[in-house]
Amino acid sequence: MQKNVLFDLDGTLLPMDLQQFIELYLQAFCRRFAQELQLDPHTLVKGIWDGADAMAKNDGSCLNRELFWQAMSLRCGRDMRQYEEAFDGFYRKEFVEAKRATWVNPCAAATVRLLKERGCRLIVATNPLFPEAATFARLRWAGLDPKDFDRVTLYDNCTFSKPDLRYYREICDVCGISPEESLMVGNDVDEDMCASQLGFDTYLITDCLINRSGKDISRYPHGSFDDFYRSLSGQNDAKQ
Repeated sequence: MQKNVLFDLDGTLLPMDLQQFIELYLQAFCRRFAQELQLDPHTLVKGIWDGADAMAKNDGSCLNRELFWQAMSLRCGRDMRQYEEAFDGFYRKEFVEAKRATWVNPCAAATVRLLKERGCRLIVATNPLFPEAATFARLRWAGLDPKDFDRVTLYDNCTFSKPDLRYYREICDVCGISPEESLMVGNDVDEDMCASQLGFDTYLITDCLINRSGKDISRYPHGSFDDFYRSLSGQNDAKQ
């Protein structure tokens, strides 16, 4: 077993219907802010997507957080950074409506416990497009404690996003780890398995598989999260 294990969150540690999750999230967001900020829902949603796109293109010159608020402000025609505290409040309260698109896989918590017992360093390598309140909420929905992880990637502690390989290099630099001693576990063929190009071992979780271009996944060890847990605990060999 590798010394360091990186886990994707959405669709990996937290199983979900991604499309439904996005719909519920954006609906709740617009209900919370459209009237209060006197912005039409379409503008708010476009602002969210503009921010995500800007973070996806980050060249490392600033935190993802800065690019999100710049894009959001440009779309909405005002300085949206003044509402950051209100946005965090939304993620601590109304955001829970999106939980209906997710469910708990007990193997996630069991796997975290097993790896911690073995002395592994654990990192949540989720695409850093959200603030802490939103990311920690989703970890708790999965039945996990954010304190169990050495690092959780967030929009205010990262300067790159998936699938940019510099995102994974940044994790290694900040945490003082090497790819050759690390395993990346995720459900997205493009965004998670690309870590193998840097020397990471990988495991592709297929419960909520994202494979946009229909790539051949036989090159990656893969299986359900249950399969992954059983392979770690010695109950069966990982699927190849």
